[in-house]
This record gives sequence, C-alpha cells and structure tokens, in this order.
Amino acid sequence: MDEYKEIIDLEKFEPNSKHPRMSIYNRSAIFAPFAALTGFEEEVEETERITDKEIELNDDLKAIINDKLIRLEKNQEVNLEYFVKDNKKTGGKYIKKKGLVKKIDYIKKEIIFMDRTIIKIDNITKIQ
Repeated sequence: MDEYKEIIDLEKFEPNSKHPRMSIYNRSAIFAPFAALTGFEEEVEETERITDKEIELNDDLKAIINDKLIRLEKNQEVNLEYFVKDNKKTGGKYIKKKGLVKKIDYIKKEIIFMDRTIIKIDNITKIQ
C-alpha cells in the first residue's frame, strides 16, 4: 500500500468542459452486440424452414372431389384440405379448413366461405 501513498488522496479526475462525460446510455452502446452480416440469420432460418411437396392428384381423386363439390350448397359446413404454394421456396404447405360455404364460383374456380376465405378449387386435395 505504501507505493500508492502519494496518489491515494488525490481528487477524482473529471473531464474539462471541452470533453463532457459520456452518458451511461451512450457508453452502453459501445458494448452492444455487432452483427457483421446483416440478414444472415434470417437467411439461415429460411433455409432451415421445411416445405411440403405438392401431391399430384390422379383422375379418380379429382372426380371424387368434383362430385362432392357439385353437391355442396350455400350455408353448408365443409371440411377440406388444400395446398398453398410457398412464395420463397419450392413446395408449400397443406392447410385444413372448416367453415360454412357462402358461394362456389365455377367461373373463377373458387370456394368462398362466410368468413371471406377464398380457396382455389384446383388446390383442394380432400373434401368432406
């Protein structure tokens, strides 16, 4: 302790008016994490995301689906499964939908539900 005897009672150093003390907020920014590759983590997540492969329906299954569609009526509840293509990758995902039919538009080949969901008839894979 003797080696610090001459400086131990000195006043704490304060910067002069030309160099004011940095705020705690600004000091903390110095130690913030730095991402050298912006967007890299999102790209890795996108690569890891798995998509389903679209199944090609045979003529028999298409005929069964068409037969069930013809029998559908307004305000009838229906359960169906349909395929939605992915915007970023090949493939997509299968979605199950249960709801009341508002309208079947055979010109646009769409089913419109009471909740305003619109499903392309060509994308339907199962219907009950």
